[in-house]
Amino acid sequence: MNYVMAAVVQGSNGMKPLQNGSLSHLDVNQMIKSEDCSPKQHGNLLQSSGVTAMNSMSHAEIKTEPHDQPHDQYYSQQQQMLADAAGTSAVEEEPEIDIHINNVVCSFSVRCHLNLRQIALSGKHVEFRRETGMLMMKLRKPYTTASMWSSGKVTCTGATSEAASRIAARRFARCLQKLGFKCRFTNYRVVNVLGTCSMPFAIKITPFTERHREAQYEPELHPGVTYKLKNPKATLKIFSTGSITITAPSVSDVQRAVETIYPLVYEFRKEKTKEDVAMAQLEKKKYHHSSAGSDCDDNDNDV
Repeated sequence: MNYVMAAVVQGSNGMKPLQNGSLSHLDVNQMIKSEDCSPKQHGNLLQSSGVTAMNSMSHAEIKTEPHDQPHDQYYSQQQQMLADAAGTSAVEEEPEIDIHINNVVCSFSVRCHLNLRQIALSGKHVEFRRETGMLMMKLRKPYTTASMWSSGKVTCTGATSEAASRIAARRFARCLQKLGFKCRFTNYRVVNVLGTCSMPFAIKITPFTERHREAQYEPELHPGVTYKLKNPKATLKIFSTGSITITAPSVSDVQRAVETIYPLVYEFRKEKTKEDVAMAQLEKKKYHHSSAGSDCDDNDNDV
C-alpha cells in the first residue's frame, strides 16, 4: 500500500497546490463557499479532489454528510462528539494529588487507676519510665505505641488511618483488662492527624511568603514555610520541592486543607529539578517502607 505525504509550504495565499495536480483542502473550501456551488457539486468536488475532512477541536474542516442520515441528525452527532472530546480533555487536566496519612494520634480513658509497676512486671512489650511517671506499650499490628498514666488516661500514636487508630486503642484497653484491671473504653477521640502530599510542581516559597503575610518563613531555622489555615483548622509546612506536610484534627480536615492551599501555591509554581524529583522519590520509598513495616505477619505474638 502506498502512502502520500503532503508538505505545507507558505505562499502568497498561504497554501500551494499539491504536486500531483489535486486541490488542497483550502482551495476546496474557497470553492465551496462560492454561491454557484450546489450541495451535489459539493460532494462531487470533495470526491474528485480526494480530500477527507474531519471535525476536530483544533481544525475546522468539512466532512461529507452521509446520504442516509438527516441533516439535523448529522450535525447533532458532530456536536455530541465535540462535547465528549471537550469533557475528556477537561477530566484529564484535573490534577490528582495523593495524600499519605503518616500518623493518627488518639486518646481515651479506661476510668480506673492503673498500677504502672504491675503492668511493667506482667505485661509484654512495655517500657516503664519512673522519672516521668509514664508507661509505654507497643503493638505489632497495627504498629502503634500507647503512653499510659496512672490516672487512666491513654494516648495512642502511630496508626495510619482513623479506623486503625480505633482498633489499636481497643486492643490496648483489652490488654489492660486481661492484666486484671476493671477498665472501660470511654472518651475516645482523634486528637491529631499528620499527612503529607507532593504537588506536581515545585514552589517558589520566597515570593509566596511575600504575597501571603500570614505565612512564616525563617530559612535560617527551617527550610519550609509555615502556613496556618483557620477554616479548616490546619497547619501546613510548605517546601520548595512541592512537598507539603499537613497537621489537622481529622483526616477530612487534611483533605480540605490540601484543596484550600492548592490554588494558592499554584500561582507560584515552577518546574521541578532533578534534585526535587530524586527527593520526592526518596520520600515515597520511605512511606512505602513504613507502610510495609506496619503490616506484620499474623503469626507474630501480639500484645
